[in-house]
Amino acid sequence: MDEKRYAGLDYFRLIAALLIVSIHTFPLLSISPGANFFLTHVLARVAVPFFLMTTGFFLVPGKTTLNGFIKKTALLYGAAILLYLPVNIYTGAIKEQLSPAGIFKGLVFEGTFYHLWYLPASILGVIVVCGLYSKLNPRAVLGVTMLLYLLALLGDSYYGISEQFAFLNRFYNVLFMFFDHTRNGLLMTPVFIALGGAIAAAGRQYSNKICLTGLSVATVLLLAEGSFLNRQGMQRHDSMYIMLLPVMFFLFHLLLNCRGKAEKKLRTLSMLIYIVHPMCIIVVRGFAKAVNLTSLLIDNSMLHFIAVLSMSILCSVIVMTFLEKKDKGRKADRAWAEIDLEGLENNIGQFRRILPENCGIMAVVKANAYGHGDVEVSRELNNMGVNAFAVATVKEGIRLRKNGIRGEILILGYTLPDEVSLLRQYDLTQTVVDLSYARMLNSRNKKIKVHVKIDTGMHRLGESFDNMDNLAGIFQCGNLLIRGTFSHLSAADSLATEDVEFTHFQIERFYKTLDRLKEAGFNPGKIHLQSSYGVLNYPYLKCDYARIGIAMYGVLSSREHETRVPVSLQPVLSMKARVILTKDIGENERIGYGHQFISGKKTRLAVISVGYADGIPSNLSCGKGQVIINGRKAGIVGRICMDQLMVDITDIHGTKQGDIATLIGHDGNEFISAEGVAAQAGTLTNELLSRLGFRVPRNIINNRTNAAKSRVPLNLKNTLSSWKFSIKSS
Repeated sequence: MDEKRYAGLDYFRLIAALLIVSIHTFPLLSISPGANFFLTHVLARVAVPFFLMTTGFFLVPGKTTLNGFIKKTALLYGAAILLYLPVNIYTGAIKEQLSPAGIFKGLVFEGTFYHLWYLPASILGVIVVCGLYSKLNPRAVLGVTMLLYLLALLGDSYYGISEQFAFLNRFYNVLFMFFDHTRNGLLMTPVFIALGGAIAAAGRQYSNKICLTGLSVATVLLLAEGSFLNRQGMQRHDSMYIMLLPVMFFLFHLLLNCRGKAEKKLRTLSMLIYIVHPMCIIVVRGFAKAVNLTSLLIDNSMLHFIAVLSMSILCSVIVMTFLEKKDKGRKADRAWAEIDLEGLENNIGQFRRILPENCGIMAVVKANAYGHGDVEVSRELNNMGVNAFAVATVKEGIRLRKNGIRGEILILGYTLPDEVSLLRQYDLTQTVVDLSYARMLNSRNKKIKVHVKIDTGMHRLGESFDNMDNLAGIFQCGNLLIRGTFSHLSAADSLATEDVEFTHFQIERFYKTLDRLKEAGFNPGKIHLQSSYGVLNYPYLKCDYARIGIAMYGVLSSREHETRVPVSLQPVLSMKARVILTKDIGENERIGYGHQFISGKKTRLAVISVGYADGIPSNLSCGKGQVIINGRKAGIVGRICMDQLMVDITDIHGTKQGDIATLIGHDGNEFISAEGVAAQAGTLTNELLSRLGFRVPRNIINNRTNAAKSRVPLNLKNTLSSWKFSIKSS
């Protein structure tokens, strides 16, 4: 299990917000102008780059796709514009902002109020970096963004140099027709977004000693740089420095080493402080003048800072409280599934422990990730470093791509000829099911990425292992980019002697076929043979991938199954619903459709807001199935309806409307397993979970980091692609 990793980032968000408040209030000015310069004009300049690096670090197909990031940031920007609109009207600034040039400059580069430049700059910076990633490799992206940063420096802290050269002077005079500052989304922000992404991609961890040493040296040099530039009078502004880059590199790595529970509330609080603090400056100064406390609350720079900061925090907490209450109201669902990311991470870790060192996980997320939510699960898997996925249909693959999932996505099933063009459009990999299908794909005269399936005895999809002519024909198709070859073990879940023998036959056939293909000069690419049970019962097989499906979700297909390899799995999904009504009925009353239950005594019932349309098997009716309410089990009575079911709560005193009924999962000391429910329904766990309806929301539960992400490779090319797909689809 990974430890909670991002507490350092979340806590420093708050520190960064406080530093930004200090930039606009000069807390040390009345005490020591020199100290104030070093604090507000040099050291505090780490705040904005930190926020930008955090954006780059997390802006992956994880929590946020590019489209979602732009939408959220634009909405926040719009709200901030409205917040400060009265101030702009009062000061007369609105007149300049409403000119065509003012609208462009204000909305895109400068912000409509002095501190709001960061919001459009982050949007534009992300778009710039994504555009670069779609054309260049990561090193080249860093190189280009550093050149842009150099241009920003020469228009900011190093402007004195630009003034010495006529061509640079003319160049910046042209630039300043479009914006007043080079600390904008085109020149300054891309390098820090790209640097955050590069740190995520590298996944490298430095010791605290290295981080502290590097940070200390870089900070001393940063202070020296700021002091030198100030004395030389070179600065047009002082938003950025050369040494900010190494300072941010070591600081960010040091924060990544700070373990503990990450705090989502700190993220919201820091952003709200950033948004509201200028309004608080206005209020504090206005109040001080109104009550004749100018010397105390304005002239005393430290008290001024404390007053503004206190008011900013208070206002932000009030807004957060309001938003939380509103959010809780939205989350009051009739029925829902809870997806435990800690369990998912545990299960991935268990399989990584079992698998050979060079064998990666291909996560099977077909059928809505076995009912768990394909996009939500795949995003989290991306964040755990899983970059290969398997789905059943091309539409499932497109859905993942549109939501920013990166890595290889293998279509295990058949894609219709009319849909083949979608494979290239969405960068999907198709399974070749036989020679005739390979020829059809090849006839499109477009390069298509494929995996070749070999039928070693299941007799479902795949070209037969003993038909080498047909297999050779597949590999000779010039338009097929063969990235892998695989088969499927049809009895790997059984340890019965005859099934083990048959599985060994399949394994032998697969590897011998691979040898024959190699002898014929064909490259099979990445090979994969094992599913969940293939790993748990035959872990020694050497493959490039293992296709982990049902066990990745913390359950087995049947509670009767045993495996050779002991594994500690954690169920990922819990299923819950609301008690919407309780009622007392008399003796010999008929209940539900078909009068399948007749009360033998006075009985108290609870009606639960979930039914077979939500995926609850109807053959759990009439006492076969149970739920847990207030830590005690209650049997289902009568037939399960489409949208409700009824349970006997005669012995569960105090049950009331709004209580939670657990259909799968824990409540107190009681537990209902998915395997147990499937057994009662006479089916497999795979089927039970896969049939959970789309009207049941999947609520993400992350006990590790409150949705903080694990370190992952950054692939902004796919993020950009997902944004394009979203635009096309809308």
